[in-house]
Amino acid sequence: MTTLTVNGKEHRLDLPGDTPLLWALRDELRLTGTKFGCGIAQCGACTVMVDGMPRRSCVTPLDTLEGADVTTIEALDTPEAQAVRKAWEQIDVPQCGYCQSGQIVTAAQLLLEVPNPTDEDIDNAMAGNACRCATYPRIRKAIHDAAALLEG
Repeated sequence: MTTLTVNGKEHRLDLPGDTPLLWALRDELRLTGTKFGCGIAQCGACTVMVDGMPRRSCVTPLDTLEGADVTTIEALDTPEAQAVRKAWEQIDVPQCGYCQSGQIVTAAQLLLEVPNPTDEDIDNAMAGNACRCATYPRIRKAIHDAAALLEG
């Protein structure tokens, strides 16, 4: 049994300790915004916030999360996330959209840590997030646009 808070609500999950957080979110809690991509923490589609830091949920076993605070794309509502979403929409970043929840979670955290990122900052922060449609130039531009929105 693992007790954790997901999107502000406490849950007691009666699942094996080695169950990946991703499957608990999608199958048990029906939070399907977080996607399965590779299953080996290489693509970033499954990225969620755990105790305020981005984490790959596909390789995060429940038994490491007792008492943790998890935020998924469904509840990510920081000023940074709002700016990223707005910029994403304004320049039409997604094509297929599959990777977008992980991209947005990661970009929002980057802007929280580095309010005015350089291209290098963006490339380094986003390097672990694969986009099958290769919208990387639009992702980078959207992050710059989101930073500008936050500035004012």
